[in-house]
Amino acid sequence: MTKIAETAAREVPPSPLTAVHPEGWPAPKGYANGMAGEGRMVLTGGQIGWTPDGVFPDDFLGQVRQTLDNVVAVVRAAGGGPEHIARLTWYVTDIEAYRSCLKDLGPVYRSVMGRNFPSMAVVQVLALVEREAMVEIEGTAILPA
Repeated sequence: MTKIAETAAREVPPSPLTAVHPEGWPAPKGYANGMAGEGRMVLTGGQIGWTPDGVFPDDFLGQVRQTLDNVVAVVRAAGGGPEHIARLTWYVTDIEAYRSCLKDLGPVYRSVMGRNFPSMAVVQVLALVEREAMVEIEGTAILPA
């Protein structure tokens, strides 16, 4: 599947959530300052970039894609989709790896999440429980009641 076809295959409906933006603040890029919504909350555990059979991609972007896929899989198991994700907290073992791939990270992110840009935080940590993991992401979704 081509990247364009893959992105089109994963198109996400518009989010039923509303971005919260304090008056006078600069517009955020690629995330929201806050999100509001009503419904049933789904809180994911920290997901890492391994496949269901325990294999890690070798590179940072590959692990990010798989980690996001894993977060979305948990939300889908609860009846939602990426458009319901209101918050993501990213834990990365190498903040420079994150910063250096921002140009390529956008298309990877959108291929999984569509144009849903929830509130986010990215934090560098010393290590993750699984030695091969480069990124772990927790999510909070709000599914319609």
